[in-house]
Amino acid sequence: MLSFESDYTEGAHEAILRRLAETNLEQWPGYGGDFYSERAAEKIRQACGCPQAQVFFLVGGTQANLVVIDALLQSYEGVVAAKTGHVSVHEAGAIEYTGHKVLELAQKEGKICGEDLQKFLESFWQDESHEHMVFPGMVYISHPTEYGTLYTKEELVRLSEICRRFHIPLYLDGARLGYGLAGQGTDVTLPLIAQACDVFYIGGTKVGALCGEAVVFTKNNKPRHFLTTVKQHGALLAKGRLLGLQFDTLFTGGLYFEVSRHAIAMAQRLKEGFRKRGYTFYLESPTNQQFVVLENQEMERLKKKVRFGFWEKLDESHTVVRFATSWATKPEDVDTLMGLLDS
Repeated sequence: MLSFESDYTEGAHEAILRRLAETNLEQWPGYGGDFYSERAAEKIRQACGCPQAQVFFLVGGTQANLVVIDALLQSYEGVVAAKTGHVSVHEAGAIEYTGHKVLELAQKEGKICGEDLQKFLESFWQDESHEHMVFPGMVYISHPTEYGTLYTKEELVRLSEICRRFHIPLYLDGARLGYGLAGQGTDVTLPLIAQACDVFYIGGTKVGALCGEAVVFTKNNKPRHFLTTVKQHGALLAKGRLLGLQFDTLFTGGLYFEVSRHAIAMAQRLKEGFRKRGYTFYLESPTNQQFVVLENQEMERLKKKVRFGFWEKLDESHTVVRFATSWATKPEDVDTLMGLLDS
C-alpha cells in the first residue's frame, strides 16, 4: 500500500538507527543527564544562535505542548490559539485536561494575525468584568500550521511584539519545524524563531527521529523545577540518552536540514504532478503537506491503493485530502502515485 498519510509513518533515519546500535551498551545517567543530551543541547544552542537557551528533550509533541503550556500558565489562565491550531483540534483536549482553556482566535490559512491578536487582548483588558474571565496567559502558534502554511518574518516579529507589550510568552509548536525552515520562499530562520519566541520546540518525531522533541526556552525563562513538571506529566524518559542521541545525530553535519529539504523536494514533485494533471489545491502550501481537492468517487478509488489524510468536505461531491511527504519519501513513490492518477 502506497502511503502519503503522514510524515511519521516510517521509523527513523538510518544514521540514527546506526548510532543507537553503536552506543547500545554504553552506560549513562538517566533523565537527560547524559553526555549525548548535553552535546545535543549545545549543538541546538549553536544552530539557534542562542547561547543562553535552555534545552529539554521530551518524548512527543502532545506531551511537549501540554507540559510547556501547563508550566507557563497560572491556574486562571488560558492559551490563545488559532481555531484550527493543533492544541485546539487534534490533541483530544490534552490542554483542557491540565485545567487550562484554549482561547480560540479566527484563522487565515491556519495562521493568526497580529491585528486579531491585539484586538483580542485589548478587548479582554478593557472588559470591566475580566476578573471573572479566563485570562489570556500565552500565545500558541505552529510553524508550519495545520494547513502547511508558514508565518513570514514580519508576521512572526509582529506577534512577538504584541506578546511582549502584554507581557505574555509566545510559544511556537515546531513539530514539523524542519519542513517549515526548508519551505520554499521562507524568510524565517531558526535564529529568528529563537529571537522572537519565548519558547518553542524542534520536532524530531516527524523529521527523521524515532521519537522526541527538543523544547527550547530562549530567554533564561525556564519555569521553576521544569524537569519535575515534565515528570509529573509522564513525559520524562528514564533512558533520556535515547532522545539526546537522536538530536545529537540530527544536528551533526546539518542532517536535520538535509532531510527536511528532501521532503520539500518530494512535495514539490508531487505538487507539480497533480497540477500538471489538472487538479486544484485547497490552498498553496510551501511545505511537505499538500491539500488536494478530489472528486469523491476518485477519492474512494484512490483509497484502495494509496493512504492519504481526510481533511474536510469541500462540498457534496468534493473533499479536501492531505498528501504528506517526509524525510523518507522516494522519488519513485511520487511517480507511482502519478501512475495511479493516470490509470
